[in-house]
Amino acid sequence: MKQPSLGLGGTAKGTRRREFLDEMEKVVPWADLVALVSPYLPEGKRGRPPFSPETMLRIHFMQQWFALSDPAMEEALHDMPVFREFAGLEGWDERLPDESTILRFRHVLEKHKLAAQILQTVNDLLSAKGVMLKSGTVVDATLIAAPSSTKNSSGERDPEMKQSRKGQQWYFGMKCHIGVEVESGLGYTVKGTGGSVNDVIEANGLVRSGDSEVFADAGYQGAGIRPDARDDVRWNIAVRSGKRRMLDLAKPIEALTEKLERVKAGIRARVEHPFRVVKCQFGHIKVRHCGPAKNTSQLHTLSALANLWLMRRKLMGA
Repeated sequence: MKQPSLGLGGTAKGTRRREFLDEMEKVVPWADLVALVSPYLPEGKRGRPPFSPETMLRIHFMQQWFALSDPAMEEALHDMPVFREFAGLEGWDERLPDESTILRFRHVLEKHKLAAQILQTVNDLLSAKGVMLKSGTVVDATLIAAPSSTKNSSGERDPEMKQSRKGQQWYFGMKCHIGVEVESGLGYTVKGTGGSVNDVIEANGLVRSGDSEVFADAGYQGAGIRPDARDDVRWNIAVRSGKRRMLDLAKPIEALTEKLERVKAGIRARVEHPFRVVKCQFGHIKVRHCGPAKNTSQLHTLSALANLWLMRRKLMGA
């Protein structure tokens, strides 16, 4: 698809939204992703002509970047010329996708598990560029809130979302478990579960084959002795905060232990970068769908786009 430069003539203000879309236009591997999703989309032999796979993919990505529901995405296409231009729908008489069309495209991605393949395609690109290396894994999990109100048509909360306590505070929703590469902080494994699932249960499933060093916080105590643990993996797990506070730094051995904990904490901090992009940059702080399955599909797409966002400077400079 021929993609015009984002902007309205020569007078449009260079807003942050325009700059963001212009950067993502350059770093997303459109050709590879279009080739991935095209075989699963309708050919248009009956009914109205379908929109092109690239147009629908661009619209789907804009939903993730700007935290838009299906109806909100439809309205944004009507209201914002820059969104229409990015989707390749810049003609004044161009037919625009409605919310049902946008919904059906997402259902295709979910049915054929294409979101996980989108993440893999992006990571293959980053590996080919020498950005993502197999140098070890950092694992962590974050809570994503779900509506706790029962003021809805069914009169109940989502039965697949669960409660979880962090400190003295209770949360209702799901957990996003990820594994990221040590050097770059890029995510490559994503799993979604109910909020009550203990982090350590999913720990070994987040580690890539070939990685021998894994870093995790104190919540992953015992990950290395679970039945699904691998013999060739060494777990570098943080000391619990209570024990760390009891260290006597006047003793050389305990002072070295404190220094080691600081080093491990610095490595573990890289897992927060994808979480920051997904939650703060893309605004994904609450689940949008029912059940962990659909939300996990969305998290795969968000992780792929977060990796591209984090590495956009290197990719544009390559």
